[in-house]
Amino acid sequence: MNIHRRMILGTGAGLGLLGLAGGAMTLRARADDLTVDDVLHDPDAPALGNAEGDVTIVEYFDYQCPFCKKNHPVLTDVIAQDGNVRLVMKDWPIFGAPSVYASQLVLGTVEKGDYHMANSALMATEAKLSNDQIDRVLGEAGIDVAAAQAAYRADRARWDGLLARNAAQAGQLGLRGTPAFIIGRTIYPGMLDAATLRGAISEARKDS
Repeated sequence: MNIHRRMILGTGAGLGLLGLAGGAMTLRARADDLTVDDVLHDPDAPALGNAEGDVTIVEYFDYQCPFCKKNHPVLTDVIAQDGNVRLVMKDWPIFGAPSVYASQLVLGTVEKGDYHMANSALMATEAKLSNDQIDRVLGEAGIDVAAAQAAYRADRARWDGLLARNAAQAGQLGLRGTPAFIIGRTIYPGMLDAATLRGAISEARKDS
């Protein structure tokens, strides 16, 4: 598939962005106080795949984003086949109140070890969601919804802080919507097919 906009994350103390649009122009984003480590290694951001992987993929996503949900099986299949990729999921709930509610509930499953199950269940849905639908889907996946709600509330400052950082980073990086991927130090906006994902992972290994 075509990559319409591709950006390179800088390596300095501040995070600079070099944008390539058909090789014709260079763009700089306002990200003076954001570091590569902030984006790739936020200690509160849930991670899937290989925790010790030699390449990190970050995805900014929304549980109501149809493109995020369509791309998710492709992403997870490529990561499973590779076996050496760490996937950081960054909730960016921009599709309204149900998206926020879904993010809060799924983050509430982290400490119990059910994040992967809860995340997978909601990413497998096809349509826009209501709070009742979110509760039902998670319950059918084996998630104790009441316990997830209680866990989120008990650690609300942590999770709300994470959601705020995710949104701030998306703005600083100039992201315009979901999904958006960072693979190594390169930003790939929009859906990615399996071949593009594999190529991006390979390029990230060369650059590491």
